[in-house]
Amino acid sequence: MAKLTQDELLAQFEEMTLIELSEFVKAFEDKFDVEAAAPAAVAVAAPGQGGGAAEAAEEQDEFDVILTGAGDKKIQVIKVVRELTSLGLKEAKDLVDGTPKPVLEKVSKEAADKAKESLEGAGAAVEVK
Repeated sequence: MAKLTQDELLAQFEEMTLIELSEFVKAFEDKFDVEAAAPAAVAVAAPGQGGGAAEAAEEQDEFDVILTGAGDKKIQVIKVVRELTSLGLKEAKDLVDGTPKPVLEKVSKEAADKAKESLEGAGAAVEVK
């Protein structure tokens, strides 16, 4: 198969319907394990980068609670993980066995602190990021 130039590819895309083009994009993403980002999302992200890391740290309102170690009381840690999440017994056990793993993602500061306190009370090692 001959290699198509960029202009030839664009000419082919012009002939496609929106549905065909959407299906092509999905197939492309699956084939190459990538994700097409909307240009608006890139434009919105760019202005925030000039503010500096100090401002970003102050404005952080979503935190991740990461279990870094189960400690000696693994069963107690599994129970606390089940209380904090909607995981079943097997999933909670797998999470605890596979540390470091996030237990909660994008939660408020209060929820992250409460979860950290509960997990540390059960004997686990925890990080909040």
